[in-house]
Amino acid sequence: MASFLEKYRRSHTCGALRESDLGARVILTGWVQNYRDHGGLVFIDLRDREGVTQVVFDPGLSENAHRLAGELRSEHCIGIVGKVVARGANKNENLATGAIEVWADELEVFSKAETPPFPVEDKLDTNEALRLKYRYLDLRRPRLQKNLITRSLITKTVREYLSADRFLEIETPFMVKYTPGGARNFLVPSRLNPGSFYALAESPQIFKQLLMVAGYDRYFQIVRCFRDEDLRLDRQPEFTQIDIEMSFIDEVQLQTTIEGMIAALWNDVLGLEVTLPMRRMTYAEAMEKYGVDKPDLRLDLVLCDVTAPCKTSGFRVFENVVNGGGIVKCLRVPDGEKLSRSTLDGLTDFAKQFGIKGVAFARVQEGGAWQAPFAKSFSDAARDEVNRIAAAGPGDVLIFVAEKAKAANTCMGAIRLLIGDKLGLIRKHEYQFMWLTDPPLFEVDDDTKEVAAAHHPFTSPRTADEDKLESAPGEVLARAYDLVLNGVEVGGGSIRIHRSELQARVFKTLGISDDDARAKFGFLLDAFRYGPPPHGGIALGLDRLAMLMTGAESLRDVIAFPKTQKGSDLMTDCPTGVSKKQLDELFIRLVDDLPQKS
Repeated sequence: MASFLEKYRRSHTCGALRESDLGARVILTGWVQNYRDHGGLVFIDLRDREGVTQVVFDPGLSENAHRLAGELRSEHCIGIVGKVVARGANKNENLATGAIEVWADELEVFSKAETPPFPVEDKLDTNEALRLKYRYLDLRRPRLQKNLITRSLITKTVREYLSADRFLEIETPFMVKYTPGGARNFLVPSRLNPGSFYALAESPQIFKQLLMVAGYDRYFQIVRCFRDEDLRLDRQPEFTQIDIEMSFIDEVQLQTTIEGMIAALWNDVLGLEVTLPMRRMTYAEAMEKYGVDKPDLRLDLVLCDVTAPCKTSGFRVFENVVNGGGIVKCLRVPDGEKLSRSTLDGLTDFAKQFGIKGVAFARVQEGGAWQAPFAKSFSDAARDEVNRIAAAGPGDVLIFVAEKAKAANTCMGAIRLLIGDKLGLIRKHEYQFMWLTDPPLFEVDDDTKEVAAAHHPFTSPRTADEDKLESAPGEVLARAYDLVLNGVEVGGGSIRIHRSELQARVFKTLGISDDDARAKFGFLLDAFRYGPPPHGGIALGLDRLAMLMTGAESLRDVIAFPKTQKGSDLMTDCPTGVSKKQLDELFIRLVDDLPQKS
């Protein structure tokens, strides 16, 4: 006798049927969402990744199907054959298929399910560890299925857009040469080369530059990358990049290409239009107005620098900071009566995580006077100048932080977002894109004056700043750029150095000797002896894009099988120990004080 699947082929998904299908005979497959016996008639909601359809079993229509339906329970996997019928007055407005139901005359139970450890539904009060342990059940939930469907649409659109623009999709190695610096690598022992190790690539950076040298002038790859770092909500040990490199371009050409891709994504996946060209903002402007290099532009509050008037204000706390090389940053909050005294007082505790000892605030009165504990210590002239710079008026609250520039900006950037969230000023349903441009090429330690690459050592300095490489590295700006969306960096890249003499100067500024450069990057430097083209690129975080486009709360909600914050896979109980035999084959010996599992 032929089986159900030999006789039938699924005709529709569980989210497809509408009133236009009334009277049709259909075949559906999926999982039982829930079961209800209403005194003779059995009702189930049948679910697949596309939606839910109500199915009815009537003993008058088929005794056998009705009998089998009486044994159904949640998460049984089944197939049904039946007729599409109108629900009439019982229409369910909450379901896309709510105007119809299927009266089934055949039922096949493909497999039964034990009682799940948690309900397979979106409104779920279950700790994440349990959901990750049973991830295959968690992934049945409609919200997560929608997230992964959206992620799939993102990669489809990216491939179509870039392929139509002459890009070639080329794979690069995962197992690569270990090069010190940057993120910590995962190491892979080589059995065939005892004592030697591969590194899992943290990015295809060097290989995509080699592809430019090789003449593949437009490359892309949707690629897995690996970094052995401490984890958080927006970081995983393995993640996915949309990796892009182009030859014979400048920053504007590359950014324009990416803008077109982003516009296609928002149109195809979300049905929304993105205004182009996107806003450009220099690193200096971002730090001045927002305190961070990835500002959330859905919030109109901006910071201002009031160091100059505070230096001669008479208020010793501010004066001492300024005379010690610090700055005073100010945030004007309109309609300050909405900010309670307890909220303002709590800012000092909030600021401690940034190394800030205190936060001052003042309420602006009629005529520009301040209501503040330090108001009498502040000269009228300095107060009036602060009001002018901040554009402050009656009813506003001014919030101040005085500290070294980096700490003051970081803290005030965070306070800006905190206040915006508390007052409901962040426009949650907007997508605000911007390009951050002209960041510093180097990070210079305030105390040791040691110079480190702010990005990677192949990032090109601005042409106008090349003369400062040796004399004033802290003033050199990079031909680098980040794509920022709603306060999240979703992509970053740069124009690369293609001139050997300029690369040598950058290495020297970074303290990388010729021998070190040869040991770390010799194959790239060799390639650059053979006519490298001007080139640049960018890497966009696919996981972060998917998280923002779906409204997910963490990266784990847009990755099928993610790791925990400790880098564990609770479902497969990974990582695990290995046997001594396996270690011996790799010529690895564990030290005595480390645990070993057999």
